[in-house]
Amino acid sequence: MSDPKPQPHVALLPSSGMGHLTPFFRLAALLTTKYNCRVTFITTSQTVSLAESNSIASFLSAFPEIIPINFNLLPFDSTTANSTDPFFLQFEAISRSAHLIAPLLASSSLPVSALIIDVTLAASFVPATADLHLPRYILFTSSAKMLSLCAYFPAAAAVSESSEDSDIFRDGICINDSLVIPKSWLPLPLLDLTNLFTTQFIANGEKLLHSDGILISTLDDLERDTLGELNAGKIVNGLPPVIPIGPLTPCDFERGNGTQLSWLDDQAENSVVYISFGSRTSLPRNQIRELGDGLLKSGHKFLWVIKDMKVDKDDEDGVEEIVGYEFIEKAKDYGLVVKTWVDQFGILSHPAVGGFVTHCGWNSVTEAALCGVPMLAWPQGGDQRVNAKVIESGGMGLWVESWGWGGELVKGNEIGMKIKELMEDEGLRVRAAHVKKEARKVGKHVGGGAHKLGFLEIIEGWK
Repeated sequence: MSDPKPQPHVALLPSSGMGHLTPFFRLAALLTTKYNCRVTFITTSQTVSLAESNSIASFLSAFPEIIPINFNLLPFDSTTANSTDPFFLQFEAISRSAHLIAPLLASSSLPVSALIIDVTLAASFVPATADLHLPRYILFTSSAKMLSLCAYFPAAAAVSESSEDSDIFRDGICINDSLVIPKSWLPLPLLDLTNLFTTQFIANGEKLLHSDGILISTLDDLERDTLGELNAGKIVNGLPPVIPIGPLTPCDFERGNGTQLSWLDDQAENSVVYISFGSRTSLPRNQIRELGDGLLKSGHKFLWVIKDMKVDKDDEDGVEEIVGYEFIEKAKDYGLVVKTWVDQFGILSHPAVGGFVTHCGWNSVTEAALCGVPMLAWPQGGDQRVNAKVIESGGMGLWVESWGWGGELVKGNEIGMKIKELMEDEGLRVRAAHVKKEARKVGKHVGGGAHKLGFLEIIEGWK
């Protein structure tokens, strides 16, 4: 009998922010528990938020078989970068230490078979690991439509830089005849070609072509056409294979049995709207007050997770101070307002939840799809307008394009009407249930459907 193939050893290099860490947790767990891979998980000694450091500790405790590596960063003067965003600055700090990663991986007692890099670090870590002669994959942490923009944007930026037109991207970005990204959907920093985020976005987009493949946690049922165009070379010629590995499902360590779930147990089926704008999106106080007014006017029960500051370490005020004492009194019989980290997947999968008001972070979108919950898209920045279009086009929810991209105040009356429409649209509920069925079917065989073999072949190649 021939010797069995060796167990592949995969190193994962995530970036900063829960939106980037979470899919890496889920992919690491999948590779460990389902595909019998040894996994090394690389993290930096300092994180931006408490949520990141707490989640990393919980993850490593839940998976003691995963090998942790602490990546010590070189000192970084943030004043040398054109940004004040703490997460973008952390991307830059990690990237500037990229040359330290190759000796770190080479010194591993167990030879590394493959490296998976967060897309925000591609520009620095793909070239920095070239001499290791390892397969290097990019994990893209957003939608396939956003991947199309990321891959194409370097060419669009080059044309704009050579133009004398001061209003760059006035007519949006025409990627091909079937895919046009309007200017109003672009992440706002991209309108300034000197912004740190923009220079990172361009550099990372260019390096996609130098990887061995791009892994993405998306759903065929929502993005089949876009995935097809990416792999047919209709977005960017020469792009490596784009392999759907999603939807990646939450790990047990992410779950919980908090007061939110107990409160939901007492509510009727499909009666509660859940509101959350993610781990790093904070609404201004006046918009929070209008949202509270809209929730009361919608006539539906609600579970609302509020966030007052971008970085949780700075978030000190209590719920009553943020939403107002008068609102708390009015809402006591209608809803629950919390200001803590919650088990979002547990909430979305609860039968009492019938709608989700979301900022359209991609993890939130895929979790809602897995749970069959219709969404009211309210994007706040970054990739979220592009993702909102995926939700709307896929029949998974509603999107009011005029809402809150540049700081415009959305009034409570309008919010209330849209939440009422979300909760009472039977067509949305039927479509969401169909997407859930397809997502769960694929989730049983991650990389499922036509792409299952592609993902399995990659893992076999690592052996």
